[in-house]
Amino acid sequence: MQDFDGRVAFITGGASGVGFGQAQVFGRLGCRIAIADVRREPLDDAVRRLAAEGVDVHGVQLDVRDREAWARAVDEVEDRFAGPVTLLFNTAGVNGFGPLDAATYADFDWVMGVNFGGVVNGIQTVLPRMIRAGRGGHIVSVASMAGFEGSPAAAIYAASKAAVINLMESYALSLGAHGIGASVLCPASVRSDIAHALDRRPDDLADGSSFRADPGFVAAQQRLYEGGMDPVELAEHVRHAIEHDLLYVLPFAETREGLRRHYEQILAAYDDYRTDPDAAAERLRAFEQYRAESVRLRASAAGGATIR
Repeated sequence: MQDFDGRVAFITGGASGVGFGQAQVFGRLGCRIAIADVRREPLDDAVRRLAAEGVDVHGVQLDVRDREAWARAVDEVEDRFAGPVTLLFNTAGVNGFGPLDAATYADFDWVMGVNFGGVVNGIQTVLPRMIRAGRGGHIVSVASMAGFEGSPAAAIYAASKAAVINLMESYALSLGAHGIGASVLCPASVRSDIAHALDRRPDDLADGSSFRADPGFVAAQQRLYEGGMDPVELAEHVRHAIEHDLLYVLPFAETREGLRRHYEQILAAYDDYRTDPDAAAERLRAFEQYRAESVRLRASAAGGATIR
């Protein structure tokens, strides 16, 4: 995708941080911007700030865990802009730090519900409409560098982001026939207010948390994120990924060597086993045959379209 002018972009978590940076960058490119956020006052303020820049913007209050609310929100946006959403940014996210062995169901339900469930709900709501519109499009979901390996302090967050990475890899393999791209953004430290995510935890999931909320810890987190990448700079990397149809958006060079060591450790685990090379070759042959047959069947079901 090279031309953004006039396209409708729907951005969750758009009132601040990464989402607001996306709204600024793509609004300046001529997109009509819908920002969704669970917080009313920051949402209204973000709309005012974007409008002052000359962005055609509309705000909708949305809890991304709510599937029915998603449908209403997208209906409202498409009515407001008289056109389909063809850019979807699943950016809303929350985090919490605490010992995994003390985690509660409520901890899992909240973090997984927003970080993974919100992505699922967004795509399930918007993608069928995007396909019917026939104008192509792009879906960007925000994961995290934490999604590439486990975490002793933010385990639920890391698991939710791992699920997002895997899901977007799958969409990237299946949406090309519709002219729709898929990217997964994996930030490290970004200037945002995620250190205060616990303030947005819903009342129905407020009890029995293992997450640390003491002022000293929150302040330390805030200092960390204040030194992070500017959200506008990060959104420019996203723009580049959309323009060049890139799956992975990994602009944090400082994380490269740590990720390399992690995957080298995984690959080294193969050396712990002795296997029959002939049996391994036969299994590989059977899998490649199955994969080729699967591609043929998918192309046939899609009416002969090429599936990448």
